[in-house]
Amino acid sequence: MADISSVTSSAAAFVSQQTTALTKAASSATMSFANTLSSVQTAIAGRPKTGFTAGPTYEANTLAGKTKAAFNNTMTATKSVFGIKP
Repeated sequence: MADISSVTSSAAAFVSQQTTALTKAASSATMSFANTLSSVQTAIAGRPKTGFTAGPTYEANTLAGKTKAAFNNTMTATKSVFGIKP
């Protein structure tokens, strides 16, 4: 009987260790994916310098907002050169 309980105890300890290791690995993978996703998002859209996460200030700091502003400035300069009034 002592042998069976020893084996059962060892098996339970082994399963417990594997479960703990798997939980740690899953947590690490989730955190790694979240960090990578955040890095990619920051590289593409840029991070707002003002702390806003929505609205005109946030939009102005994104790649799309900067492109739109550059296009609008170019159009304004072109209209100014040719004397076109809105």
